[in-house]
Amino acid sequence: MSIRRADSLGGKAAIVGIGATEFSKDSGRSELKLAVEGVRAALDDAGLTPADVDGLVTFTMDTSPEITVAQAAGIGELSFFSRIHYGGGAACATVQQAALAVASGIADVVVCYRAFNERSGRRFGSGVQRREPTAEGAALGWNLPYGLLTPASWVAMAARRYLHAYRLGPEVFGHVAVLDRRHAARNPAAYFHGKPITLADHAASRWIVEPLRLLDCCQETDGGQALVVTSVERARDLPRPPAVVVAAAQGAGRSQEQMTSYYRDGLTGLPETAVVARQLWRSSGLSPADIDVGILYDHFTPFVLMQLEEFGFCGPGEGGAFVAADALPLNTHGGQLGEAYLHGMNGIAEAVRQIRGTSVNQVAGAARTLVTAGTGVPTSGLVLGADG
Repeated sequence: MSIRRADSLGGKAAIVGIGATEFSKDSGRSELKLAVEGVRAALDDAGLTPADVDGLVTFTMDTSPEITVAQAAGIGELSFFSRIHYGGGAACATVQQAALAVASGIADVVVCYRAFNERSGRRFGSGVQRREPTAEGAALGWNLPYGLLTPASWVAMAARRYLHAYRLGPEVFGHVAVLDRRHAARNPAAYFHGKPITLADHAASRWIVEPLRLLDCCQETDGGQALVVTSVERARDLPRPPAVVVAAAQGAGRSQEQMTSYYRDGLTGLPETAVVARQLWRSSGLSPADIDVGILYDHFTPFVLMQLEEFGFCGPGEGGAFVAADALPLNTHGGQLGEAYLHGMNGIAEAVRQIRGTSVNQVAGAARTLVTAGTGVPTSGLVLGADG
């Protein structure tokens, strides 16, 4: 089984185009229009046309079907289309699916996209509302009567246990918020451009669900983001330096639920992230010491610390100190806390910019980036690298 051995996907596909709409709180247009704008911008960036595309990948949550996006964007026949489940956990897996299609010859050019009006339309932060009965929803039913109604409340359970286990205070989460906002302040595309914060600002922000404060929670965003994936060979003939897919992985842990995996042996880690980490390191032959930039999914600050620990950048309970020490460049676009909440797709775009050398917070000599997707749910991850 691949979960126990290296896979052979690495080095066969690359991200060659990135494109996004503006990031706002009220886009004033449909989610389909946002998706098409992102797709066209990504194709322009790649030096390709809609006629070159024969595959599309998105999220199960997306309201813009592949065939509708293809029609509206001027894309013709499709030989591949796919959707990934579990919300933000799907982000890196969209690229994995695209790379698998390209590597196997099922498609030549695949566009991954995500678009939503997550502020002006449906707000995921509002929690469970009018949900149809499903088998996976039954797990939530054990928690909703006790007041665990929103994503923040679900994460707060694990965050509280983390602080207790390692004898830490909630201020440790503030290091992530400050770091993200520092980078966002220098990023003209970020919603919080020009608005850095301090640890004092974090500590003064209101409680959402203890121990999470307002500044521990990602923002809500209207916008769209798209990525273009093709073979490494074809990428070399295109105008932008390719970001090669060195490794890609998905992961679900034992006793996995969606955000409410409270019946595991412990709540201080993220087993789904551990599955992804093992596979990325095994397949790439790399280790944490080889990573130049980390783009870690930051819907809530505590899970950034746990991801660092699961990937082996630091020991259990040491994530806050690791971030505070600036031991690794992280979330150089500002993350979802600072730039935009696009279910992690904008983070993949930033990883590509780092490989190209075009980030507004460029890390000198960046040749390998680690990208993660949503945690607390079945998740995914990527290692991207420079060609050659």
